[in-house]
Amino acid sequence: MAISKTDFINYSRCNRYIVLDKIKKEKFDADISLDEYKNQEKKDMIEEMLGSMYDFDGDEEVDLVDVPNKQLEAMMDYYKQVELEAGRLVEKYFKGKTVYSKDTYNQECFDFNRNGVKYLCYVDVYNENDDGINIIEVKATTTNAYKKLGFKNKDKEFVSIFEKFGPMYKLKDEVSNLSQIPDFDFDKYQKQVNKLLDRYGIGKYVYDLSVQRFMIEGEYKSSENLEKLNNIHYYLAVLNADYIFDGKYIDGKAIYDIDENGNEIINFFDLTNITKIMQPKIENDAEKIERILFNPVDVKCDLGKWCGYKKPGGCKYFNAICGKDIPHKNSSLNYISNGQGFDTPEGRIKGLDLINHGYLNMLDVPEEWITRKTHMIQRDCVRFNNVYINKEKLKLGLKQIKYPIYHLDFETFPCPVPRFKGEWPYIQSPFEFSLHIEKEPGVCDKFKDNYVFLAKTHEDEREELVKKLIEYIDPDKGTLFAQNVPFEKGRIKELSNIFPEYKDKLMKIYDRGFDLLWLVNTSTSMYEELGYSEEEAKIFNYYHPDLSGSFSIKKTLPVFSDLTYKDLTVKNGTEAIVEYANYNKMSKEEYNIKYQALVDYCQQDTWAMVVILDELRKLVK
Repeated sequence: MAISKTDFINYSRCNRYIVLDKIKKEKFDADISLDEYKNQEKKDMIEEMLGSMYDFDGDEEVDLVDVPNKQLEAMMDYYKQVELEAGRLVEKYFKGKTVYSKDTYNQECFDFNRNGVKYLCYVDVYNENDDGINIIEVKATTTNAYKKLGFKNKDKEFVSIFEKFGPMYKLKDEVSNLSQIPDFDFDKYQKQVNKLLDRYGIGKYVYDLSVQRFMIEGEYKSSENLEKLNNIHYYLAVLNADYIFDGKYIDGKAIYDIDENGNEIINFFDLTNITKIMQPKIENDAEKIERILFNPVDVKCDLGKWCGYKKPGGCKYFNAICGKDIPHKNSSLNYISNGQGFDTPEGRIKGLDLINHGYLNMLDVPEEWITRKTHMIQRDCVRFNNVYINKEKLKLGLKQIKYPIYHLDFETFPCPVPRFKGEWPYIQSPFEFSLHIEKEPGVCDKFKDNYVFLAKTHEDEREELVKKLIEYIDPDKGTLFAQNVPFEKGRIKELSNIFPEYKDKLMKIYDRGFDLLWLVNTSTSMYEELGYSEEEAKIFNYYHPDLSGSFSIKKTLPVFSDLTYKDLTVKNGTEAIVEYANYNKMSKEEYNIKYQALVDYCQQDTWAMVVILDELRKLVK
């Protein structure tokens, strides 16, 4: 029998995963083949990519398992580049002998046999120097989450749990005597450090590296090469969120030198001690996996954070098996802003525990648990198939809009490695916009009043995009209008900093932002300024049972119109990213078809806002 690192991480989710994966003893009579291992690692890498590429807002259901591989693989070359940059910097800073490759079969491999199971892992970057062995696991995420780990001291100053040495981070207690630091709050420090041990939180990649340590040490122990065990360091290599690319290219290849602020594109977190602390947990997980492998009994497991519900890289069997009874519409999980759950006589119940206790539908939740006004409204809309609307509040919100209205939507490319000057890892780099200009209420033609810019190549066309934007939008009048306007405003502000010669006009546009969600949902601050109490201002202005707890445009559009994305070649933002990413792989004929499809999709997004806004006006007449 053979288990790769990817297998181990998945099999240790819950007792049932192994059975659902249909693992049978005879399947593992022979060692895992290299091709099988490479395919597993590639799939794992793709899922990991998505976790870094998108910030999930909790509104839309995204089934990653059913997304075709061609969509997931479009960005593979960019993610491979992250590993290559990490390897390059290991050579620079660690010295000695370094082994790394974008191809798995050229990486250093470790394996050992135990209790009839062969454990197998490859190392992203292996380094051996005069000080020992360095194992570097490369993850296509950024430093942001790790740098936020810390606490406020008595002077309200932020204290990180890490100390930084060039591109290297080490835990503070590993480099300093904390007892010698005046008024240092060790309890707060330890509480933050312990977050690294939560495999379903920020410790996800710590667990990954800890499994790798288990397999590496297993080989050395089985081969009685014990002298090496005390001289191995384990690092996590991630993208530096503070790195700003200077735009340097040589022979068409981006050169990621140290930026003007002294930042390297990759940072390293020394997790040697943390992964050591994790070894008893990994050992227990290994014993559980071995036990169930040889005795595959379908063990009933409660749903929980281990399922990865609605998260990239979640259990691939959740939707099909364990979570199949959760309704797609108006489930108990669709109460708006209900992360804290419900207070009950037995204590608080939230999330998937509602499903575990049999509360599947929205109306299954006991009525005495419903204490928020928004939840009461949702419940009544579902129970009586009613539509809720606060006409006076909505009417007042509509009055705040100044004409002309510039309905704007950006399509962006969140590349892990920055491509153009002034960019950083995962910047949402605009490559397209659609703009519908509504001169006065209801006066807007889908085609005549629509303006689209779409980059024709993968060259830097951002300045041309900016020029077109300020050509079409008068910065001195009207309203910048968008669904989730902070996103559009964020891109405008970034462009204003990258191209300072256009900053004045761009920031005038930025200052005129208004959100469609402030009308359909609400804006507490705006409505309080307009005279509503805080309680009234927090309540949405409109609710339809078909919204199922979400105000995303994909949910609101069918409620207000017959418009659909089903007949479009490009149907969502993910597909738009993929088609743009694949420009260079298309024939001329295919390129022309997909280019127009991107235009049509982005145009639909802004036209949808025009239609929804017009329907809202009709509701309050």
